[in-house]
Amino acid sequence: MAKPSAARRWWRVVFHAGLVLAMGQTNACAKPARDPRFPAGTDWRWAIDYGPATDATLAGQYDVLVLEPDHDRTPASLRRPGGLAIGYISLGEVEKSRPAAAALAAAGALLAANPHWPDARYADLRHARWRAEVLDRLVPAILAKGYNGIFMDTLDNAEAMERANPIDNAGMVDAAASLVRAIHERFPAAIIVMNRGYALLPKVADAIDGVLGEAMATRWNFRTRTYDTLSEGDWNWQAARLRAARQANPALALMTLDYWEPGDAAGVRALYDRERAAGFVPYVSVLALDRIVPEPGR
Repeated sequence: MAKPSAARRWWRVVFHAGLVLAMGQTNACAKPARDPRFPAGTDWRWAIDYGPATDATLAGQYDVLVLEPDHDRTPASLRRPGGLAIGYISLGEVEKSRPAAAALAAAGALLAANPHWPDARYADLRHARWRAEVLDRLVPAILAKGYNGIFMDTLDNAEAMERANPIDNAGMVDAAASLVRAIHERFPAAIIVMNRGYALLPKVADAIDGVLGEAMATRWNFRTRTYDTLSEGDWNWQAARLRAARQANPALALMTLDYWEPGDAAGVRALYDRERAAGFVPYVSVLALDRIVPEPGR
């Protein structure tokens, strides 16, 4: 599925930043479901590029790439020997331009339009038609292109919908967790990385290989059109949930994504240093995520 615009990605980060689920409410296993499939430790590199023309020379310098699978390219031509290429998929909403959007809507698998982005509708994660679309078509299509796994986005929508309407959207978080686990069971060889999704993370930590903390320390401010530094409390909120997930699954890779001006090499370097010192595997990019932004000094 096509990635959301940069503005939409950040709106979700802002909207869900205050949604908290106690990490003690978990049914994740105490032991990892499988051996680690990312490099050991934190001294490895990853990058996101949703643009249509990834720089192959830069891509070859990274151990893990997260890419937009709808672009016409072969991931094997971009990943380094022994490296991983992971394809983006949106699980919590569907753009109206997507081929299956009309059929999904007719089947009742799509809910209200995103009020901030009316060209997209929330997916009913409980609906059998949506689950079949994901399991029978979307994930297999990504893997068939040669990707090693999937990068799951928009799962924060499950908590937002259930909190906004606890009656009509009851069970949405559990359904989202069930879908993630179904993907793991249907495609056991596929690497699975989840972007945030903190409400369901306790339920799926043992069924995924990595989790991303997006906008850990910095964000784009659409009012001032500049990058902002977030508070210590904001950073700690995400860090606590990432670390709790690692306790549930010691094999879990903990990745972070921050946004900053590439021309400020010292500022970018400070972000990398901070996240690595905390035990995370960082990447710092621009809001559009449309190219690989090299780490200063590497």
